[in-house]
Amino acid sequence: MNVSNILMSFLLATGIAIAGYFIGQTMYNAKVALNTAEAKGLAERRVSADTANWHLTFRVSGETRDQIADLYSQSEDIQKQIVDLLVENGLETEEINIGIIDYSYHEFRNENQEVVDEVHILVGSIEVETEKVALISKVRSVVNRLIAKGIDIENRQPAYRFTRLNEIKPEMLREATTNARVAANEFAENAGVKVGGIRSARQGSFFVRDAGEDYGDTNKIEKDVRVVTTITFYLTD
Repeated sequence: MNVSNILMSFLLATGIAIAGYFIGQTMYNAKVALNTAEAKGLAERRVSADTANWHLTFRVSGETRDQIADLYSQSEDIQKQIVDLLVENGLETEEINIGIIDYSYHEFRNENQEVVDEVHILVGSIEVETEKVALISKVRSVVNRLIAKGIDIENRQPAYRFTRLNEIKPEMLREATTNARVAANEFAENAGVKVGGIRSARQGSFFVRDAGEDYGDTNKIEKDVRVVTTITFYLTD
C-alpha cells in the first residue's frame, strides 16, 4: 500500500470517528431534552378592592322654554345638596368631580307637523373616585333619601377596582412555581426519577374576578386573583 492510500485511509477513519462523536452527542442531548416533565402551578389570592368609582346623575324637566332659568336654579340646588351629603358623610371634596349641567330639548308633533308638546331637560352628573371603598355603600343609602323626597337621581352601581396587582405578582408567581414543582415531584416519584432544574417556563395571565364569580371584576369589593404557570422541569436519575 503506498503512502497516498495510507493517508486516505487515515483521513477516512478520522472523519468517521468525528462524525460518530457528533452523532453520539446529538443523541445524548436529545435524550436529555426528552427527560422532562411539564407541570402547571396555580396561585390564588382573596383581595379587597382599593378604589371605588361611583357615578350619579340627576335631572329636572319642564314643559315650556320660560321654565329654563328656574330649571337651572333647581339643578344647582340639587347638585349642592348631593355634594353636601357626600362631604358630610366622609368623602373629601377632591374625591368629588362635579360635571356640567347638560340641556336638551324635545318636541312632539302631530300628523300635521304641529308642535303639540315639548319638554326641556337638564341633566347634571357627579363622579366620585375614592379609596374609601367601604364608605360608598353607606353614602349611597344617604343619597337615596333625596330620591325619597322626589328628586330624580340615578344612583348607579359603583365600580370596585383592585389596582395593586403589581404588588402581589412576584409572590404569587413564586407560589405558582413552587406548586408546579410539587406536581412534578409527584410525577417523578412514580417514575423513579428526580426533578432537576427548570428547562422552560410560561406565565399565564393574571385574572381578577369578583369573589365567587366566573365573570366580572367591578361589582364586589372582595376579589379573587388567579394565575397559572406552566413549567417544564428536567428529570434526573
